[in-house]
Amino acid sequence: MSWTIWSLGALFYLISFFQRVAPAVITTELMTDFAIHAAALGNLSGFYFYSYVAMQVPTGILADRWGPRKLLTLGCAVATLGTLLFALAPNILWASAGRLLIGGSVAVAFVALLKLSAHWLPQKRYALASGLALCIGVTGAVFAGVPLRLLVDAFGWRSTMAFSALFTLIVCALIWLYVRDDPSEKGWASHHPNPQGSAQATIGIWAGVRRAFTYRNILLLLWVPGGIVGPLLAFAGLWGVPFLQTHYDMPATSAAAYCSLLMIAWAVGGPLFGWLSDHLGRRKPIYVASALILLVCWVSLFWHNDWSAIMLGVLLTTIGLVSGVMVISFAFARESAPSALTGTVSGLINMGVMMGPMIMQPAVGVLLDRLWQGDLSEGVRVYTFDAFQSAFFAAIAWLAISTVLIAFTRETHCRRFPEAS
Repeated sequence: MSWTIWSLGALFYLISFFQRVAPAVITTELMTDFAIHAAALGNLSGFYFYSYVAMQVPTGILADRWGPRKLLTLGCAVATLGTLLFALAPNILWASAGRLLIGGSVAVAFVALLKLSAHWLPQKRYALASGLALCIGVTGAVFAGVPLRLLVDAFGWRSTMAFSALFTLIVCALIWLYVRDDPSEKGWASHHPNPQGSAQATIGIWAGVRRAFTYRNILLLLWVPGGIVGPLLAFAGLWGVPFLQTHYDMPATSAAAYCSLLMIAWAVGGPLFGWLSDHLGRRKPIYVASALILLVCWVSLFWHNDWSAIMLGVLLTTIGLVSGVMVISFAFARESAPSALTGTVSGLINMGVMMGPMIMQPAVGVLLDRLWQGDLSEGVRVYTFDAFQSAFFAAIAWLAISTVLIAFTRETHCRRFPEAS
C-alpha cells in the first residue's frame, strides 16, 4: 500500500516532466503558429520555470501545513486548466499564460512526493525513493520525445496537448480518492518522527526559509543541482532537437530519439545514484566525481560537431546517466537540517534544481538570436554550430561553479539530522 500511494503522487510528477520538455519536439510548430524566433520560444518555454521556481518555497510550507493529498489534488486541477489554455491559445500571450499555469501547478508534485516518502517509507529508502521519483518523472519526458512527435504528426500539437489535459484530470481524481497524507490515517505506523505535523507549520514562510539557510549545506546545495539540470534540460527540453536537425542532419523523429536517450539515461541514473549513495553511506564524494565527469562530457559534446552516431549516443547517454546524481541533493539536504524543515528544505532544493533550466533555456535562446547569421529554413531561423557552442558553454559555466560548491559541503554519512542539536 505504501508504494501504491507513493506511485499516484509519482504519476503527477511524470506529468510535470512531460509538460516540462514537450516544447522540444514542437519547436517548429510553435515558432510557425505564433510567428516567433529563438528568444521568444525560449521565453515561452521559460514561463513554465518562472512559476515553477516561484512556487517552490510556498510549496514546501504548504506541504508541511496542508499535507500532500490536498496539494497534489489542487495542483492536478490547475495543471488541467493550464494545459487546455496552452492547447487552445490563439497567440503567444495566451500560450505563455497557459505555460505559466502549468509550471506553477506541477511545481507541487515533487515536494509533495518527497513529503509522502518521508511519511510512508523508511528513512533508509529515502534517497532511493528520490531516485525512483526521478526515474518515473523522466519517463514522462521520454513520452514527450518520439511518442509525442508521432502523435503530433498524426493529430496536431493542439489536439495532443488537449488529450494530455484529460489524462491529468483523471490523475487528479485518483489522487483525491486514494492518497492519504500519513499511514496513521489508515491505522498503520508512520515512518515520520512527528506524523501529526511539525513545528514548521506554526511559523511563516520566510521564517522557515531563514531558519533553513542557517545550515551551511542547505545554502550551498541550493545552487548546485541547477548547474547539472540547467544544461541538460536546455538541451533535451528545448534546443537539442533543432541542434541535431541542423548540425547532424537528422529528421525530427531521430533528433527526438537522441534527446529521449539522454532522458532515459537520466531516469536510470536517478535510482542508481540514490541506491549507490545509500549503500556506501556517502553523499559528497559521489557528487563531486559525477560533476567532474559531466564537465568533461558537456565540453566534449560542443567541442566539435563531427561525432559519429555511436559516439554521440555514448556522450548523451553518459550525460543523462551521470546527471542522475542530482537526486542525492534532496537526501543530502534533508540530513542537513531538522525534520521540522523537511518540506521547506525540499522546496528550496527543488527551486535550485529548476533555476537552472529557468535561466538557461531563455538565455540560450537570446544568445542564439544574437549570434544568428541570417539563415532561414521555411521561414524559421537556423543557427550555426558556433552559435550553439557559445550559448551552451555559457550554460556549462554554471556546472563548473556547482562543482566547486559541492566541494565545500559537509558529509552527512546518510544519517538523520540530530534533532537535539
